[in-house]
Amino acid sequence: MEMQQIKYFLAVADTLNFTRAAEKCNISQPALTRAIKALESELGGPLINREQKNTHLSELGRMMTPYFQTIYDQSVSARATASQFRKLDRATLKIGAMCTIGPSIVAGFLAHYARAYDNVEINVSALGLETLKQRLLAGDLEVALLASPTPLADEFHAMPLFHENFALAVAPTHRLANADVVRCIELDGEPYINRANCEYYDLVHATFIANGVRTRRVFSSECEEWVVGMIKAGLGVGYFPEFSMNDPEVILKPLVDPSFSRTVNLVTVRGRPHSPAVGAFVKQARLQKWPAATFAGERSVH
Repeated sequence: MEMQQIKYFLAVADTLNFTRAAEKCNISQPALTRAIKALESELGGPLINREQKNTHLSELGRMMTPYFQTIYDQSVSARATASQFRKLDRATLKIGAMCTIGPSIVAGFLAHYARAYDNVEINVSALGLETLKQRLLAGDLEVALLASPTPLADEFHAMPLFHENFALAVAPTHRLANADVVRCIELDGEPYINRANCEYYDLVHATFIANGVRTRRVFSSECEEWVVGMIKAGLGVGYFPEFSMNDPEVILKPLVDPSFSRTVNLVTVRGRPHSPAVGAFVKQARLQKWPAATFAGERSVH
C-alpha cells in the first residue's frame, strides 16, 4: 500500500463523501476512487460501502481506520523531523575532544557556532585518543578534535585547526621559574608529575632517553586537577600543550633542545556522509581564526 492511498481513504472516512474528499486532497474524484479501489484490492475486501446518499465505512474499513491514522500521523511526524534536521532544527551534534585540548581555546569557537545555529544541541565527550578514534569509526561521534603523535589511519580525514608547542609547567617557586627557556638536558634527574594516559608520553620519554635525560616520575594521576595541584605544590614539573594550561599559579616555560609540538585537527570518517550539523561545524571551523603557537622551539618533534 502507498501513503497516498491511506491519505485518500482517511479523507473519505472523515467526509463520507468522495467529491469532498477529492477536493480536500486536491485530486480528481476518479483518481481518488481508483486509489481506494487499489487499496481495497490489496487488503482483500471493501473499505467503503458506496450507496447512493449513504456512503459509509465497511466493517473492514472501521477496523483499519485507527491503523491507517497511526501510519499517516507517523509519516507526517517523520517528514517534519527530517525537515527540521535538514534545517538544523532540533539537531544534536556529537563531538569528541581529546582530554588535553584546552577548553578555553575551543570554547569561543563552540559558542560562536552555537549562536549561529541555536537549534543545534552540542554534546561534547572528553576522551582519550584511542577511544575517540574507536567511537568515531563506530558512529557514536560525528566529529572529533584531536592530535595524534603518529599519522592517522586512512579511514580518517583530518583538517588542521591550530598548532601548539609543549611547555614545561613549574611552580612559581621552582628553580626554573625564571628561566627564559628550558633545555631538556636541564631536566635530567628532575622529579616529574605525570598525567596518566598522556598521548605524547611515550614519544617525549623516548626522546628524553635518546638525549640522555632521565626524569624521576614521582606522581601520576588521570585527573588533570591532581596533576596541576602537585605541580603547584612544588612536588615536580610537568609538560603541557601551551593552550591547555590556563592556571595563573603555574608558570609555563618554552621547552627546547629538542622541542615538542602537536597539531590539533578536526577529524571525521573519510567518505562518510555528513549531517547538516557537521557540515555547518566544518564550515565554521574553516572560518575561525585559531591561535598561533607562541613557544617556538629550535626543533619540533610531532
